[in-house]
Amino acid sequence: MVPVHQFAPEAQEADWTHARMRPSILNPLFANVAVIKGIGPRISKVLAQFLSMSPDEKGRHARIIDLMFHLPVGIIDRRHRYAIRDLPREGIVTIRAIVGRHRPPPRNRRVPYRIECFDETGSLTLVYFHSFADHLERLLPEGESRDISGRIEWYQGEPQMVHPDHVLSPEELTHMPLLEPVYPLTQSLTLKTLGKAIRAALPRLPNLPEWLDAEFLRIRGWPAFGMALRSLHQPEEISDVAPDSPSRQRLAYDELLANQLALLLVRRHMKRAQGRVISGTGGKREKIVSALPFDLTASQQAAISTILKDMAAPDRMMRLLQGDVGAGKTIVALLALVTAVEAGAQGAFMVPTEILARQHFSTLSGLAKSAGIKIDILTSREKGNERQQILKRIAAGESGIVIGTHALFQEKVEFKDLALTVIDEQHRFGVHQRLALQHKAEAATDLLVMTATPIPRTLSLTLYGDMDVSRLTEKPAGRQKIDTRTMPQDRLNELVQGLRRAMASGQKAFWVCPLIEESETMDKAAAEARLDFLSQEFPGRTGIIHGRMKGREKDEIMRKFRTGEIAVLVSTTVIEVGMDVPDASIIVIENAERFGLAQLHQLRGRVGRGAVKSSCILLYSTPLTDTAKARLEIMRQTENGFLIAEEDLRLRGAGEALGTRQSGLPQFRLADLSKHGDLLAAARDDARQMLDADPRLQSNRGEALRLLLYLFERDEAIRLLGAG
Repeated sequence: MVPVHQFAPEAQEADWTHARMRPSILNPLFANVAVIKGIGPRISKVLAQFLSMSPDEKGRHARIIDLMFHLPVGIIDRRHRYAIRDLPREGIVTIRAIVGRHRPPPRNRRVPYRIECFDETGSLTLVYFHSFADHLERLLPEGESRDISGRIEWYQGEPQMVHPDHVLSPEELTHMPLLEPVYPLTQSLTLKTLGKAIRAALPRLPNLPEWLDAEFLRIRGWPAFGMALRSLHQPEEISDVAPDSPSRQRLAYDELLANQLALLLVRRHMKRAQGRVISGTGGKREKIVSALPFDLTASQQAAISTILKDMAAPDRMMRLLQGDVGAGKTIVALLALVTAVEAGAQGAFMVPTEILARQHFSTLSGLAKSAGIKIDILTSREKGNERQQILKRIAAGESGIVIGTHALFQEKVEFKDLALTVIDEQHRFGVHQRLALQHKAEAATDLLVMTATPIPRTLSLTLYGDMDVSRLTEKPAGRQKIDTRTMPQDRLNELVQGLRRAMASGQKAFWVCPLIEESETMDKAAAEARLDFLSQEFPGRTGIIHGRMKGREKDEIMRKFRTGEIAVLVSTTVIEVGMDVPDASIIVIENAERFGLAQLHQLRGRVGRGAVKSSCILLYSTPLTDTAKARLEIMRQTENGFLIAEEDLRLRGAGEALGTRQSGLPQFRLADLSKHGDLLAAARDDARQMLDADPRLQSNRGEALRLLLYLFERDEAIRLLGAG
């Protein structure tokens, strides 16, 4: 089996390995940017750090293709020429003027270097800070004509330009881009330096064969790939760099097509792996359903039926189960795992956190016991003789179901007969971890991936395009509607008084502290500071939980919270996934404007699970951006996670739509799913039709599509083509 994770940018092999496989026509694009004249070691290092696609790529050199795929986000228009007397109050302007007197600053004085320029209508001053006189004398010799472009400012009623962007002689004017692309920048990298590097890289773009269908290309009115890239980096009109321009759409489609081709090749390869028929008697399932204190919803029953049908088929099951917060995915997973046990095999249930593993173990053990099934738990906490005994039971097949964290895919864990793998919140795992667990089975295991993060269809296709999808759209009976309110930070004392009244009536509350630059250490500090404040307000009734605590410490805090010894649990976002305390009825999310919509929705789902009416207080700091206002308003208006996910994609774009970036999320360079999502379905259909007609991509178009896969670094897809 070929590891799927190698399709993800974060898991690519070393450059030299790729170079051995890559067609030579693409080699100029993957050359080090240092081959470009003018890019020295310092700029090369800055580009390598800035243009890397993931933290794992740090240390790798920047390549020509990284420059070309760094697209502009706007345009500076330098076409407008002005006489000095007609200069506007602000904006970018271009003038032709005679260089007048230089006025260097007195020695040791912290004043700028000034140069007077004039035309027949007036005068303007150029201002330079920390510049060398000899350089400026060469750049702007007195008495000569120069074309000067930059941002106009006014000082004491007179026009001036601080550090002009371009200063050229009339003969050099053709070197100044009249429409200059604006790129995302980083510290130590100027627009002028980056733009010059990209323009110098463009001639290295080889003439590549067309991989899109000719008729499709004609109908869309899109240019060739190379022409599209040049159009974006050397625009002739302002509209050329817009997301809906033909060039931008063409490039977005190319990237989406590479993504879909790779996913379909993964799916076909994994489906070819010998599956097995997994079919139980249903007796143990019926005992568990009878033991439930509630009836299954219609969508739960439909999902279970589909999953059991998949498991009973000879092909491998590869299914995604999407369900909103509290929709009852865990019971669906348990019934699927029980079916594997009924068939005489084993099931593995992998979750992202130890807290969630222990919660599932506690919840499911009793139900499994009613059906005579042994469940074991395996996390990093189980050590010594206890761990050895668990490993023996797993290897002997005595453990019908094993629940655990990443500890499940360690080499020493051997299953007797693993038939079904269930992975919860898969986007929190690297895909290689999911494959490592599946390698525990001699035959290919069936795979059920679950997520409580509602995902827009466009993102679902890019994350899970190799899977069939089931959705749970109902909440189990008895789930409470959550009263969601927004409150400014300056009303904190009022909120505390309200919390005091709620605690007097026996209610419990989560208090979630803000995410700070995705730093676990800083999150912990923020949470501890809030704990100090609340401990003074509610002595002896508060506790804290965060990601840096040891497992047994977390267990003890959660025990006290569940039993009511503490009534306010201060936490970081460690509670986001799956934590279940039914009688907790209040959640305060501090600095809610810092969180993504999907993450706010996940956090809110920690309450509304019991009989008491629940509340979610979104505490925010002013001033709010328009996006933050829209986000908080959506949270007030709806609890529909799928609607919230679509809004999150619209407001923030695909890169952040799952909250903080997760390792499973494809990071697109050319496609923006919030703007190019409509192209994804077309790319999906195109990829499917192409592989149906030419499974090994051996036709003329197929060979060109192989280049596309290499171009977007889906190299492993080519290996799958050769795997038979």
